[in-house]
Amino acid sequence: MYRFISFIHKLIPFNTVYAHCDIPCGIYTSEPAHTAARTVVRMVELIEELEIPDWKDKKVVMEYENSMSRYVATKEEHAQICKEQLLILWTDFFNKEHLEIFPDLHDTFWSATKLCSKIKQEVSMDTAKGLLSAVENIAEMFEKASSK
Repeated sequence: MYRFISFIHKLIPFNTVYAHCDIPCGIYTSEPAHTAARTVVRMVELIEELEIPDWKDKKVVMEYENSMSRYVATKEEHAQICKEQLLILWTDFFNKEHLEIFPDLHDTFWSATKLCSKIKQEVSMDTAKGLLSAVENIAEMFEKASSK
């Protein structure tokens, strides 16, 4: 059987699919999005704190570029993690009944996920803090909805 499946896989490769439990498992939390948003804020802080080096000192320039690239990569990675976690809550946890409690639910999530994208396009503390605020607002909505 394994050889047959391997043969079929060579002819028609399977795509790896990732999901947060479309069973549904019922295990949801806002914490991963919150941690990711806090990480984004911290990376923007670190980027803003970097001193522009004397471009004649190759070693200092390399250290600067290494730090900058790591901070930017982490900022973007966590913005994506935040977006994915928000989408899980939006599409899997919240349902039609929650719209009665939170009439702005869709706009709140849409705006937060747009901020995740904007974070990747720029280095802005205002945007980073806006994302964190949006995630904290969603976390409050999630807690209220979870307690009912």
